[in-house]
Amino acid sequence: MAPESFIVSGDKLTGPKNSTILITGGSSGIGLQTAVLLHDLGNNVVVLDRAQPHASAPKSLTSSSRFLYQQCDITLWKSQRAAFEAGFQKFGSIDGVFVNAGVAEYKDQFFQDGMDKDGLLEEPDRRTLDIDMHAANDTTKLAIHYIKKGPEKKNGGSIVMTASLAGYLASAGAPLYSAAKHGIVGLMRALKNDTAKLGIAISVVAPGITLTDIIAGRKSGESLSDWAKRMRALGVPINDPSEIAAYVVHLMSLGMEANGKGLLIQAGRAVDVEQGIATSRKIWMGEEMLRLFRGGRNAPLFPNRL
Repeated sequence: MAPESFIVSGDKLTGPKNSTILITGGSSGIGLQTAVLLHDLGNNVVVLDRAQPHASAPKSLTSSSRFLYQQCDITLWKSQRAAFEAGFQKFGSIDGVFVNAGVAEYKDQFFQDGMDKDGLLEEPDRRTLDIDMHAANDTTKLAIHYIKKGPEKKNGGSIVMTASLAGYLASAGAPLYSAAKHGIVGLMRALKNDTAKLGIAISVVAPGITLTDIIAGRKSGESLSDWAKRMRALGVPINDPSEIAAYVVHLMSLGMEANGKGLLIQAGRAVDVEQGIATSRKIWMGEEMLRLFRGGRNAPLFPNRL
């Protein structure tokens, strides 16, 4: 049976509370809305970003003793590590991490050829993979380390990662972005059994088109709201960043029940795609391949290293 879609409303959420949550890319868009919601629920919030919090960030957040902003280049290990350490030192623990920072596709890296000074094919620009995949890997490594590092009485924690609709259904116009977001989904799937042993729930949100500054394709001078109005008139499902934030906080409130979930979000509605994939294996693998898979999955090819 296919999983059913559902709606989470931010004003109905009651947790988590009294926790410390670190957010990468938390100065604007989905990250900022998540920071506001978590802070309003009574949590400490640590924001990592290259830029200061957006002017729209409420003073109740940025002037709070429960808020810490750390200027950070997430592509640099030492910069991320220092920012995590600063959050840990200020609040005494890190209980949850939202692995959110990302960029859109940067130019055409496959079909437009540039030449270097020697007249040879220019090396591709890898910033999309560097930020959306490699830096996210680093954030996840740091998240596991610092959640484990907390007080002994603390029981596990939560990691939520921003994937994308393009992480399930690739976007032909954004191959590297799609590859990176598929990688985020794969990383969650590969880690979930081991993080569960540590009491850490790991999950992803996979938004469709969401009104953030990385949106491409706007007309010259067109605002995000005008672009959204034009797209909605064409039948395009659009998310608001606050809607995605509500699902992130919802996952963090579920404890270990969130482990392995992948919420695809369109027009403010969500469905757990991972549940649908798991229950339909016979359809997309075929009976023979599924039987072979089940017969060999206990082989000690990749031993648990915990």
